[in-house]
Amino acid sequence: MFCPNCGTKNADGVKFCGSCGQNLAGAAQPAAPTVKTAVAPAKLVYRIKGDILQTVEIDIPQGERVFSETGGMIWMDEIIEMETSIQKGKEDKGVLGNLLGAASRALQGESLFLNYFSAANGPGTVSFASSFPGKILPFQLASGESMIAQRGSFLVGQEEVDLKIEWRGAGAAFFGGEGLILQRLTGPGLVFLEIDGELTERDLKPGQVLLVDTGHIACFESSVTYDIQMQKGFKNILVGGEGIFLARLTGPGKVWLQHMTMTKLAGRLVPFLPFERAGGGKSGGFNLNLG
Repeated sequence: MFCPNCGTKNADGVKFCGSCGQNLAGAAQPAAPTVKTAVAPAKLVYRIKGDILQTVEIDIPQGERVFSETGGMIWMDEIIEMETSIQKGKEDKGVLGNLLGAASRALQGESLFLNYFSAANGPGTVSFASSFPGKILPFQLASGESMIAQRGSFLVGQEEVDLKIEWRGAGAAFFGGEGLILQRLTGPGLVFLEIDGELTERDLKPGQVLLVDTGHIACFESSVTYDIQMQKGFKNILVGGEGIFLARLTGPGKVWLQHMTMTKLAGRLVPFLPFERAGGGKSGGFNLNLG
């Protein structure tokens, strides 16, 4: 039994507290303190389909919901309810906090608004598609666990997942190219990324360094250090075709590298696209007509 005066634990049946002498006979016992425990998000069942243009189907249990970028959903069961909003998550951060989060996503190349898909009245399934040829990567993040990804790569995730802008040093900020702004995705919860083209996965040991063209970094674990370094050699910079700067990734941790970038793909396609002169007539003219 616990002393109601000083809180000391005493053997059952004693009449006086051995610490402060409080009379314990007939004393009411204080209620055991209530310990609040964090509730882990539900484990979601999903299926990734396709080879080149992949989709992911997510089974949402009743009472759960996921969120995605606007325009990512391709079909959903009738029972699923959709709501367009700025990111809130389980814990509302207030109007200012939510607006700052929306502005941060805009810098990441994401939309200001998000679509929330909930299964309020019963379980259902919703499907999302990648917006370009490539792979969909799933990550089951533990509480506090983070992944660092290229901007614009977020596809869909559980509402507990937090999206924030990520800066990795001044060099990365000014010279990172497609790695200029990254995004941090923090658990708990399941999250899916859409990646350009095929993938190579590297597991870096502590202190191991990998030099990468910045546009080919898909994502990496938060334990990996990311910075920018200049190419070595004057000729390499001028005619090497790899740019002036490379990303320097230092282990430990896993790194996912994408084989294709949309920027390079668009550059390869330009010579095959029709041009129109300002005054009409197709040729190698001045105005690019994508319509």
